[in-house]
Amino acid sequence: MNANPKFIAATAHVDDAAVQPLPNSRKLYVQGSRADIRVPMREISQSDTPASFGAEKNPPVYVYDTSGPYTDPGAKIDIRDGLAPLRAKWIE
Repeated sequence: MNANPKFIAATAHVDDAAVQPLPNSRKLYVQGSRADIRVPMREISQSDTPASFGAEKNPPVYVYDTSGPYTDPGAKIDIRDGLAPLRAKWIE
């Protein structure tokens, strides 16, 4: 049984859970070796370490973010359009 491609395209969407922010973190970008290269990173906040007289603050941890545009709150996701051609100018 094959589905009608027009029906699939009309109802295609990204599941809301796939584009929700990740808990205790935020996405940020670091400039790469060229001005048009933005390296996606994730700043993950850590909870405080309990201590005998209060709590000890822990700094955030920074990791490379491979989640693509789906976890970027500023990205507009339309799976019918596909991903933006970020490398087109480099290839040219």
